[in-house]
Amino acid sequence: MNKRHDDMVIDLGYLVKFLKNNIVSLIIWTILGFVLSLGVVFVFVEPKYSSNVDILVNQKTNNAQVQYATQQADLQAINTYKDVLTKPIILTPVLKEIKRVDNYQGNLSDLAKSIKVTNQTNSQVITVTVTDKNAYVAADVANIIGKVFTRKVKKMMQVDNVTIVSNAKVSTKPVSPNKKIFALAGVVLGLFIGIVIAFIKEFTDKTVKDSSFLTDELGLTNIGSVYHLDINEDDYGAVKVIVEEEISTPRRRRV
Repeated sequence: MNKRHDDMVIDLGYLVKFLKNNIVSLIIWTILGFVLSLGVVFVFVEPKYSSNVDILVNQKTNNAQVQYATQQADLQAINTYKDVLTKPIILTPVLKEIKRVDNYQGNLSDLAKSIKVTNQTNSQVITVTVTDKNAYVAADVANIIGKVFTRKVKKMMQVDNVTIVSNAKVSTKPVSPNKKIFALAGVVLGLFIGIVIAFIKEFTDKTVKDSSFLTDELGLTNIGSVYHLDINEDDYGAVKVIVEEEISTPRRRRV
């Protein structure tokens, strides 16, 4: 147990030392990842905007006993209405109208993909959310869907229980891309790349940086350290080496 604990301490110590030695490189890569992620968001990713219209499914009745049964019937009919909202019978006239009003360039498939229909549990309100690269087009599509649906469903279902309770409004705040998520992803990716590069450099570097590597890692005996090289051009390039002895051996002076 003690041996494993010592190994763990040594590994953690090496890791801390490794991170300290490469802290500047890691910071640079982190900043670079942050800047590049924001550059991608602002230059290459087109922002999208969304607007939503709320449609209420509710039959009016003055009979309290019938009201509950009618409400349950409306709740069951909501799934049918949600399905109808994304069908060509609704989207075809919507596409024709939005092309006329806003010169919409998409087709029926593009229009269907931009629409999301949601409904809270036990709620009689259906929310139609439209997402587009143009905030004004998104609001117009949502409002046209609401108008076409309320008109069509009365003829198809022979009911008069669908009304628009909240029209879509133009929102100039983009819903995508999420700049915070992109920035965080850039920071994490930049830091990861910096760590990987630092580890690659560390494990491919065969340079002996200190004597502890020879004694601890290779099990060799350190007999001395060269701490100064004095090159004298007058001695035809001869190198005078001053050695600091680290073992108890008699010194011999060379004449």
